[in-house]
Amino acid sequence: MKTPRYVAVLMIALTLSAVAGDGSSAAQKPKVGKPVPVPPRAMPPLPPAVIDNSLAIGGEDINARKDNTRMTVEVRVNGRGPYQFLVDSGADSSVVGLRIARDLQLPLGTPTVLHGTTGSAVVGRVMVDELQLGVATIHDLELPALREDDLGGAGMLGIDALVQQRLMMDFEKRVIKAEDARQPAKMMDGEIVVTARRRRGQLILTEVSAAGLPVEAVVDTGSEITIGNLALRDKLIRGNRRKFVTVTIVGVTGASSELQLARVGELRVGSVTLRDVPIAFADVPPFTVFGLQKQPALLLGTDLLDTFRRVSLDFRARKVRFQLRRCGSSGIIISTGATPSFSRISSGDDGAVCRR
Repeated sequence: MKTPRYVAVLMIALTLSAVAGDGSSAAQKPKVGKPVPVPPRAMPPLPPAVIDNSLAIGGEDINARKDNTRMTVEVRVNGRGPYQFLVDSGADSSVVGLRIARDLQLPLGTPTVLHGTTGSAVVGRVMVDELQLGVATIHDLELPALREDDLGGAGMLGIDALVQQRLMMDFEKRVIKAEDARQPAKMMDGEIVVTARRRRGQLILTEVSAAGLPVEAVVDTGSEITIGNLALRDKLIRGNRRKFVTVTIVGVTGASSELQLARVGELRVGSVTLRDVPIAFADVPPFTVFGLQKQPALLLGTDLLDTFRRVSLDFRARKVRFQLRRCGSSGIIISTGATPSFSRISSGDDGAVCRR
């Protein structure tokens, strides 16, 4: 069988430690080197987070576009632009494209280690005075510079730009709202809170299960495909390799990797149930980085998030809210791989997940 090639810009996690290099070339036009592969490294855990089905987000509407299932927003770099940046809730650091680095002649910074879904690599960075997202401005950043073809956009917004924000991604209307998370949140009637954890800034949900098996799941708006680790695969699908289809993905550093795609009978996220769900499987570096390589775990990509009406993320308070397009049970199409999958999604008895 011919292996389909599935090009996806996937979650990244940057380590805080810089790699020794010459960061003194502030006056010269940047010449960022190619990524150099390195082994992935684990990082320490951080405090708990929660899923909150009462979370409501106001704030400013930001012009957004939908690139397949992922959302991009208008961002200004050092006052120039706007440029279309992907929103990546799984990335520690924002990223700028090489064209922006060249056009704005951004000074070179020190290299750092980037952990992508298809591998870990040492990458070059540039100095950015400010990123502007709506009314929010983030100052004094040192960001990786990568090829736009690998990123899937002019750049990428990571946790460094989102940590003080409440973000609502409306997949139905293709609108993103952002507001200052330091201001009190507007709440809706009804409240269902699901305990979760956080690593560095990424939100890891704990009330998730696959075919009845408890799973820890990272909300990853930068990935077009949902990925489970091999610990999850071996629990769910044993022996029958005919259930798998091989797909090829391309990560932000340009490296490619092959994953095994299979369908899982049931996936529960809080009180929401999805049935006959396509999930790709591989022990990709982010599972090691987040310390999730040994227990069943998932990276929740936008192929699944796109089936919701809205996904709201409060990074400061560590809260997440999912809203369905309608109550009850309905058929959906999940765009994972070369062939769309027909599945079903159900709100169960929880009206909060579909309240408008």
